[in-house]
Amino acid sequence: MEYILDLSILLVLAKTLEWLFEKKEIHPIIAHILTGMVLGPFFLNVVIPSEPLKVLSEFGLLMMMLYMGLTSNFSSISSNKSKAIFVAGLGVVFSFIFGFLTVYLFGKGLAAAIFVGVTLGNTAIEVTSGVILKSRVRKEISSILMGAAFADDIMAVYLIGIITAMTKGELALFPLGILTIKIAIFIIVVLLISEYVFKRSVRFYSILRNLNIFFTFTIILTFLLAIVAERVGLHQIIGAYLAGLTISRLRERKDPLVLSKIKLNELIGDLQVVLTEFFIPLFFIYVGLMFNPPLNEFNIALVFILYLAAVAGKFLGCGLGMKFFKFDWKSAALVGIGMGGRGSLELAILKFGIEEGLIDQGIFAAVVIVSMLTAVTTPQFFKLYLNHIREE
Repeated sequence: MEYILDLSILLVLAKTLEWLFEKKEIHPIIAHILTGMVLGPFFLNVVIPSEPLKVLSEFGLLMMMLYMGLTSNFSSISSNKSKAIFVAGLGVVFSFIFGFLTVYLFGKGLAAAIFVGVTLGNTAIEVTSGVILKSRVRKEISSILMGAAFADDIMAVYLIGIITAMTKGELALFPLGILTIKIAIFIIVVLLISEYVFKRSVRFYSILRNLNIFFTFTIILTFLLAIVAERVGLHQIIGAYLAGLTISRLRERKDPLVLSKIKLNELIGDLQVVLTEFFIPLFFIYVGLMFNPPLNEFNIALVFILYLAAVAGKFLGCGLGMKFFKFDWKSAALVGIGMGGRGSLELAILKFGIEEGLIDQGIFAAVVIVSMLTAVTTPQFFKLYLNHIREE
């Protein structure tokens, strides 16, 4: 039962740091990771990564992906669908190229370079949404930002499938083609279910009316899709995310009594407390506990250049995507900056990569630090540039 004492110590420090960081508008993810780094083997060695903590962190990861799906707005890209997808796609491509080249040129090997390129290709939707909420941006720009961040997640779903295939040695052309078809079928089937069950079905009201049944249904669906995703060849977190995303489509129901939206908001409210205060922090704390690079493997130059690659990849890729649709340079730069944050999904991919032996502790440590830096600096850069535009 020693893990209960470990949990108590970790949560006390994590929540204390979170409270202190909140005053400086620093994302709570930073507080949670730092807690693991400080109390773990890297610094004080008070708490070591144990099996009970690992299990709780994995459950926290599934719940985090469920929560991300539930709070995503599936229709957010409908008004600027083509623009958002194109902007997101160029951002992923540029970030992948820059991340891949950086790691490869540092002599870390092809597999590690591909892995880091994929990891840096994603934008943290929670950082982007936070940026938009705290800044007054015109509707078209905010719609493209949220839509591109959402499209980014869908692309990440596929890329995680590729990474999973890498761990099984299935990167040959034919198996990769089969994997692509399976991923596409899985995602399409789940989205079709979301369209006809959650958005349109009248019978679903019987589940919605009772919040306890709705809550249980959500958890079961999450576990079911996580298992199916793993059987298809994807990672479990994809199934959990899609479970939340499908249920989030209740917002699109044409419901005169607004029952669907009310029950969805109640579900999110009930989940939010236990997830954001316990399970989700545990995942990030565990990432911090795993942070233990030997000093001879920790390369400050790699961290610095990877950070530049991460920021420049989104700035150039997403900015050029905006220019393709004839936006002015100011709007293009604003979107390029706003898409620069990394966060929860990247760290989930990182945890998977180090456990599967795709990356070493040096790369793991470097990308964790880069993710934290982008999560901290992106809102600040966005705010400064927005103020600069308004002053002109």
